[in-house]
Amino acid sequence: MVSQRVTIKNPTGLHLRPAGILCKEAMQFKSLITFTFRDSTANAKSVLSVLGACVKCGDEIEFICEGEDEQEALKTLVEAVESGLGE
Repeated sequence: MVSQRVTIKNPTGLHLRPAGILCKEAMQFKSLITFTFRDSTANAKSVLSVLGACVKCGDEIEFICEGEDEQEALKTLVEAVESGLGE
C-alpha cells in the first residue's frame, strides 16, 4: 500500500469534468485506488463517489493505492491532479 497527499488546484474543485478525468486515469490500473477527504473515503474509479466527496479548490486529499501497480497508479494520479485535471 502506498499513499500521498495532494492539493486540488482546479478553481471549481472536483466537479463532473475533472472527476471524470480522474476516474478515467484511475481505471487504467488494477490496483484498488481510493482517496480520503475529511472523514470520508471515496473510490477514485467511481465518478459518483468522487463527486460525493464534495472536494473544493485548495482542499487536500490523500490517495491510497493497493495492488500490483500501486506505485505507478499513485504517481499517475498525483501528476494528473497537479496538472489541473484538464482545466
